[in-house]
Amino acid sequence: MIGAAGGVGSRLCRILTERGDEAVGVFRRAEQAEIVSGAGAAGHQFDLVDGSDDDLEEILEGCDAVVFTAGAHGTGEDQTTLIDGKGLEKALRAAQEAKVYRVVVVSAMPEAARGRETTPSFEHYMRTKKRGDIIATTSGLDWVVVRPGRLTNDDGNGRVTAGLAVEYGEIPRDDVALFLAEVVRTPELSRAIVEVTRGPETVQEAVGTVVELLNQELP
Repeated sequence: MIGAAGGVGSRLCRILTERGDEAVGVFRRAEQAEIVSGAGAAGHQFDLVDGSDDDLEEILEGCDAVVFTAGAHGTGEDQTTLIDGKGLEKALRAAQEAKVYRVVVVSAMPEAARGRETTPSFEHYMRTKKRGDIIATTSGLDWVVVRPGRLTNDDGNGRVTAGLAVEYGEIPRDDVALFLAEVVRTPELSRAIVEVTRGPETVQEAVGTVVELLNQELP
């Protein structure tokens, strides 16, 4: 888990450890260690900007999958480029070298903030996320790109709508984390860009719906 101290990442670490998985949590700043350990993960401090590919590869060795939820979180265009963009590239290279071929990348729906006045920094963020999607989908790895709707801190209820394209809407971070946990353990869901918002299905049902879409035969 890269970005393990974040709002989605810390929740995902907790979900994984509670179901019996061994979660490895990568975080950037020393003061984040307590968040990661409190979520039950084995924490590793690593700077996506300045850290080496080799060091990240060593952290990832032996993992079954890599989930990338790291982000600059509004700290400026330069940081967005370095973390959301180049940081993702570094993570994918390290995963490849560590022979961890399943990667799940958290991105953003293209409709994010549309209909509202946006800033140049936000537009740069969206362009960087799109480039990240391209990098992931051309990596040669067993990738899944997950595009959640507008994130909230509301309590989740474990129910979502997911598909290759869905109407834009909001979704609690709780439910994004649950959805990611289900994606990680569903190898049948592979090489797809999946959008997810609040909805009526359980996360298990929603992931199953996407798998059925991917396996649907033409008439």
